Amino acid sequence: MSNPLHAAYYADQALQRTVRIIENVPMARDTWRVRFEFPDLASRIVPGQFLMLRITGLQDPLIGRPFAFYDVVASPQGELAYVDVVYLVKGKLTQRLATLRDGAELDVWGPLGNGFEIPHVDRLILAAGGIGQTPFLALGQEALGRRRYGNVGRVTARVNHVTLCYGARNASYLAGVEEFRTSGLDVRVATDDGSQGHHGFVTNLVGQAIAESTGQTRHVIACGPEPMMEAVARLTAAADVTCDVSLETPMACGIGVCFSCVARVRDDHGVSDYKRTCVEGPVFNAARIEW
Repeated sequence: MSNPLHAAYYADQALQRTVRIIENVPMARDTWRVRFEFPDLASRIVPGQFLMLRITGLQDPLIGRPFAFYDVVASPQGELAYVDVVYLVKGKLTQRLATLRDGAELDVWGPLGNGFEIPHVDRLILAAGGIGQTPFLALGQEALGRRRYGNVGRVTARVNHVTLCYGARNASYLAGVEEFRTSGLDVRVATDDGSQGHHGFVTNLVGQAIAESTGQTRHVIACGPEPMMEAVARLTAAADVTCDVSLETPMACGIGVCFSCVARVRDDHGVSDYKRTCVEGPVFNAARIEW
């Protein structure tokens, strides 16, 4: 399904529930994973899509916040039942979310957005900065053929090699690295202070991965701070490698009503217009973004 405006992506197809937290645990510095029970969402959501979340009964903040889908987990009976979200404790909602324990309730609506398309390539290179690694666990597993997401009958391409280039401020902020590795991804780490992996920008690792795979078909997907994604977009354009980006534009409703999350995007004819990240995105062709 290549058209992000296909009816399957419309916000009126989203589910809304008050759900119960099953687990809320720290993964790294200021980084937590919350698991909640929502079987219908778990069976429908696909890598790259997101959901909106608010704390039930909480009036401040009143509106929800967008969170990338991390993974789904089966119940003891073997049926998909739980959804995992990884979040960075930063603003008012996430600060309060980190205090919640098992049994607390959340208002959740999703799945939202268009998700990733896995092209038929030899090598998939994932570029993550900050909390931008969160959508890549499911994507990497699906690209390698280890997991399937979404409704029965959904068909995706498989690739031979998935490289995750993951950058953070320092080693204490790296979250889920071993989980990515055990899922079959080639994980390469960069930190600003050199406390783990490459000392420098994650874009250096992306450039190395592109250079060493010359002669192979490649595709890059980036998620993280906008300056990092822009740098990856310029790097891939110079190397003539296709690239998608998953924008982290702030949004209020998640269903295309408020127009607070627009990004300027060029069409097939080079004409630019504003697109709603929550509906037409969050995944866009990097070459079409006006940064």
